[in-house]
Amino acid sequence: MASPSSSAADPAQHKYLQCLTNHSSTPISQAIYFPTDPLYTSTLESNIRNLVYASDSTPRPLFIVAATHVSHIQSTILCCKAHGLQLRIRSGGHDFDGLSYVSPSPFVLLDLFNLRSVTIDVESETAWVNSGATLGELYHEIAGNSKILGFPGGVCPTVGVGGFLSGGGYGNLMRKHGLSVDNVVDAIIVDSDGRVLDREAMGEDLFWAINGGGGASFGVIVSWKIRLVPVPETVTVFRVERTLEQGASDVVHKWQLIADKLHEDLFIRVVLIPVPITSGDEEKFTIKAKFNALFLGKTERLMGLMDHEFPELGLSPADCLEMSWIESVLFWSNYPPETSTEVLRDRHPKPEKFVKKKSDYVQEPISKEGLEAMWDKMMESGKTGFVFNPYGGAMDEVPAAETAFPHRAGNLYKIQYSIGWKEPGVEAEEKYLGDIRRMYSYMTPFVSKNPRRAYMNYRDLDIGTVKRGSKNSYAEGKVYGDKYFDGNFERLVKVKTAVDPNYFFWNEQSVPVLPGKVEL
Repeated sequence: MASPSSSAADPAQHKYLQCLTNHSSTPISQAIYFPTDPLYTSTLESNIRNLVYASDSTPRPLFIVAATHVSHIQSTILCCKAHGLQLRIRSGGHDFDGLSYVSPSPFVLLDLFNLRSVTIDVESETAWVNSGATLGELYHEIAGNSKILGFPGGVCPTVGVGGFLSGGGYGNLMRKHGLSVDNVVDAIIVDSDGRVLDREAMGEDLFWAINGGGGASFGVIVSWKIRLVPVPETVTVFRVERTLEQGASDVVHKWQLIADKLHEDLFIRVVLIPVPITSGDEEKFTIKAKFNALFLGKTERLMGLMDHEFPELGLSPADCLEMSWIESVLFWSNYPPETSTEVLRDRHPKPEKFVKKKSDYVQEPISKEGLEAMWDKMMESGKTGFVFNPYGGAMDEVPAAETAFPHRAGNLYKIQYSIGWKEPGVEAEEKYLGDIRRMYSYMTPFVSKNPRRAYMNYRDLDIGTVKRGSKNSYAEGKVYGDKYFDGNFERLVKVKTAVDPNYFFWNEQSVPVLPGKVEL
């Protein structure tokens, strides 16, 4: 925490502190951390989820504002504008390429982790949740108020609500209840002029844009009003593994043909990883396919569906576990049985590692021969794994232009490519990035085309960036914008130009402004 006396030794710090104090209607000094403050480093590092952006060479913010009141957000925006500073906005820190807490230009980090309240209204089946809350905190609060309400969020409890919702937000309830943004009914945002706006005040165009278009392009979203969804008191989960030697190729191929057509109560994700096997003194590889499922009902009904639609998996009642929805959240997060739901309030349960993610959408099934060639490439490549997330159900029913998130009907499943490593250093980073990039390139014939689509919440700077101060920001932004937003990109640009014409809310993959408008 900075104090006026300590900051006075540094004229720049004193200048920033004075500006922030003057523009805030509530005391703010306790929320500001300069590099000279003892808690600066721990505050910065607390929500760095990717160790790629935790090295000594990573640019650090001039100061951090850990806002505890909306006026702290307003003053931070106004002072960054007044002093020509970049603003980065962080809720949970899961932005895979670090854009929520790293910038090449002098920048300020606005960290929302203190703004994390969750207010449940069981009668109206709605909730207000602050952007700094994690999904785990949201789920815990819902379950504490109702056994028959849930929310269609993601399966990682430590993800921050702010970034998750504004980028689209999907999870294992998506085939039944759609995306998280399909269940947002209001929001509070602070715009580039420091105004605090709800849905009525911001207007339907901006409200549409922040629901899947990335909130950080348009302002700082303080809180969201969400619609809770019904869940049965008893759900069923299973996790079944098959290797190539156990017929995984046939099972994955059949999954492609039926996963998006199964009853909407059933969501089956496939995780594919290369794993070593020992043959004598020689280490070889195989592919392991993990079928993880959530079924909104009991085992008996699930077995009827599986025996009829997907007998190739060979599911048995012994593979199935019946539990409450909140317990299924723990199961999907790989917690041991009997783990208390209190763990969902832990924002940092696992050590972090170096990671890289990429994404694709598949619109035609990959042939069995294509899958087998893919396995060979995975085993040759090394560590890149895949996650296949099925579409269909509610995802086919919402028009592509209903929200800014466009990837709806016509997609069989989404691919997440993932690689993680523990060795620090440039050499290791280049090795593993090369691995996942080669795998992504290899997949080109099998995935969506013109554009090759991508999921914005799996942020990937490989697919294009816009430079700060570029005179061609629209053209540069269109490269990745078409991939993330497809036919919704042009409307997003128009909204951006209307609400932030001076391009204050910029990052390397922000929505650009129209050509000819003012760009800093």
